[in-house]
Amino acid sequence: MPHTRNRNPSPIPEVTWDSGLKEMNETWKGAIACLGVAVFFVMTIGIIYWQVVDQPHKNWILKGGFSGLIWERRTHSLIIQTLAEDKTFAEIDVGNFPDSDVPFVKNLCWLNKTEFCYTWDAIADLKISFESDYAAASECYSINWTPLNCQVELKDCFSMANISWYGGASVHAQNWPINNVNVSLQPFIVSNLRDNPTGYGSVLERYFLGSTGVALLVAQEVPVHISIGSQRHFCLQTPPSSELVPLQYMVCVSNNIKTVHQEVGSQLSEHERVLPNTDILRLPFWKLLVNVDSGVKVERELRTFHNRLKRHRLGEGVISIGEHSTMLLSDMQDHESLYGRKEMSSQETKDLSLVKLLNISITLSPYMGVDTRPFQVSLQDGTESFWLSLPSKSHSYQAPLLTKWKGKFSVKLNITNHAAVSWFVDRVSSLQSKLGVEYITLEGGEGNPFAEQAIAPPKTLAGDEYIGLFAAVGARIGDSSIVTAGTRSSHLPLFVQMTPLQADWSYSGIKGIIPSILHYSLLGYNFFIPDAVGGSLSNEFVTDEELYIRWLEIAAFLPVISFHTPPWVCGEDRVLNLTRSYISRHQEFVIPLVIKYAEEWLAEGTPIFRPLWWISPDDLLTFTIDNEFLIGDEVLVAPVTERGAVHRDIYLPGSDFQWQDMSNAQVFDGGTLLKSYPVNLEEVAVFLRRIS
Repeated sequence: MPHTRNRNPSPIPEVTWDSGLKEMNETWKGAIACLGVAVFFVMTIGIIYWQVVDQPHKNWILKGGFSGLIWERRTHSLIIQTLAEDKTFAEIDVGNFPDSDVPFVKNLCWLNKTEFCYTWDAIADLKISFESDYAAASECYSINWTPLNCQVELKDCFSMANISWYGGASVHAQNWPINNVNVSLQPFIVSNLRDNPTGYGSVLERYFLGSTGVALLVAQEVPVHISIGSQRHFCLQTPPSSELVPLQYMVCVSNNIKTVHQEVGSQLSEHERVLPNTDILRLPFWKLLVNVDSGVKVERELRTFHNRLKRHRLGEGVISIGEHSTMLLSDMQDHESLYGRKEMSSQETKDLSLVKLLNISITLSPYMGVDTRPFQVSLQDGTESFWLSLPSKSHSYQAPLLTKWKGKFSVKLNITNHAAVSWFVDRVSSLQSKLGVEYITLEGGEGNPFAEQAIAPPKTLAGDEYIGLFAAVGARIGDSSIVTAGTRSSHLPLFVQMTPLQADWSYSGIKGIIPSILHYSLLGYNFFIPDAVGGSLSNEFVTDEELYIRWLEIAAFLPVISFHTPPWVCGEDRVLNLTRSYISRHQEFVIPLVIKYAEEWLAEGTPIFRPLWWISPDDLLTFTIDNEFLIGDEVLVAPVTERGAVHRDIYLPGSDFQWQDMSNAQVFDGGTLLKSYPVNLEEVAVFLRRIS
């Protein structure tokens, strides 16, 4: 049998081997555990670093042909840039809403490349649409916020950093651009700046234009509050409401500011544009300030004033009277006047043939005093619905809303009642015929009696709807009508009366004229009656001769010259001589230019009175010049608006052009700044464009 060898024993005893393995296992376990903790710590640091530091702060939301919309995670901003990111069109701060650190990069529009959707649970929905077909050379982004509960405050703010903004609404101290304006958050509607100097007034459109080539159009159908914070931003915000009010607007971008305005801003009105009666342009308007108590005295004052104009050889003009004087003249003719304040005796009535020989402008409003006969009759014959009213609980009758107009308790015409409008138009036409007048100023479209009494108005009269409807009534009366406010009515054949200014050298006075001109024209209101020479806010005559002359020099280059202070009460004979001279210059030189470019406005919607950037849309220097303006592309006007100055700096835009001084025939290259250019008190610097 085979020999069996004994196996050599292990050099390490069995028991010793087992215990060594156990000791090594515990050591490795500790090492592995420490390594795991270290790896976990490193991974955590890496994730945090990736999320906070290394992750891109920008996420492209939508892209067009040359522009795109970016979400900037750190600042909670929507940024519209070129695709190359070498130009920023606009920055929209949504940092105050929603208050979340979560970057919205998840598109809920199911891979639709022209839309972006996001939802904050129980807070709001956001939908952004790329509107590629809106304009040929522009790209537009429609932004729609929808709150999901009534406590949500929707608020988007547009940065003013490195961008000049224009448009929006007239303000008390008009600036160009609006970057220097400061207006607290309030409803974006027209108000009477005489009564509410801190509000928005006169001419207003939901349209803003930026120097980078961006245009903002706020939706017309939803209420909005707007604030303007000087040099920082302007904000759109939904008003407090028991309903879910959305915030809707569209942002369009193009190559430059001129291009985007031509494609977007010039189409603010979808209606066909119609010219007003341009015969008004050649006639100076003279405001007759009288405080009398009868039509006979008004007629006497009219004849006296007419004779003084004739004696001073100031030519043909229109004598404008206020609503009170209009009422007194109306009461002279018969027992049933437009206002019907009282029944006149046969001795008080008088033939108005002498008044008919004069060229006068009357003033009317949609208000009716509660002490007048027409209002009393309306209560008796069941036509109380002619006035803005509230239904009774039983709905069996209307209760006219009381308001105040010029210090008296009044009611306001129900502009949505066709019978009431026809009644008003018929009465106005009758008064025109009796007085032989063509020109009528319709004031008082501003103001909402419902809002004044904290009553929700009907939808047909919400916001500024009354102003637009009243402007349509003015156009129905005739193409020589003048209104005191405009919104969505630039296409109508009307003149707009500019807001009264202070008789001083501030932006509430003479410095505010050119910014107002540019503002009105940009929004399509090229046919305006500027405030009277020297300002008319105080209703007192101007005594500052220098201010009067400098104001006259600007007014001569506007559509109409209007006077509140007659030149014979302001200064010596030189004021009268200058007035005659500038009236003649206005008629012979300015009016043909206005009519020429009126045809261009009619066809294309381009402004008649233009900012300097219209010629040089890429020239940064032109964006903030507020004391020069262009008439069309061929005349540059640079008035003096500083007290005591006989020199001023003048910038001539357009490097492809040359400009010739009308007074001395000197020629200068475009793109030139003329330092301390001499402009004597009796002169205004005017340059004609020449193609070099």
